[in-house]
Amino acid sequence: MTGSSAPDFRFEDGTRLGELLRQGQAVLLDFSTDRSLQVAAKGWEGRIRYAAGPARNGLGLGAALIRPDGVVAWVAEPAPDPGAFERSAARWFGAPRS
Repeated sequence: MTGSSAPDFRFEDGTRLGELLRQGQAVLLDFSTDRSLQVAAKGWEGRIRYAAGPARNGLGLGAALIRPDGVVAWVAEPAPDPGAFERSAARWFGAPRS
């Protein structure tokens, strides 16, 4: 899935990925129940928008990082690894804020 266009993931509350991308930021979708990526994502606040919750069509993923152009930059199957997310985020969006 990495490198391909992201499906229009939909959270249980009805929010869709397309809506989240409208602000022109990347989006980190966290489908896990432990929210382990929330702290890691804070380093990219303003560049990456964090969204969490169960998805209606999560495709068995634990998380996905979507670039502003809708292309998948990183996925976690099934459990998210904050270190792997941080490496991918740094590659695509620069170093985190201190």
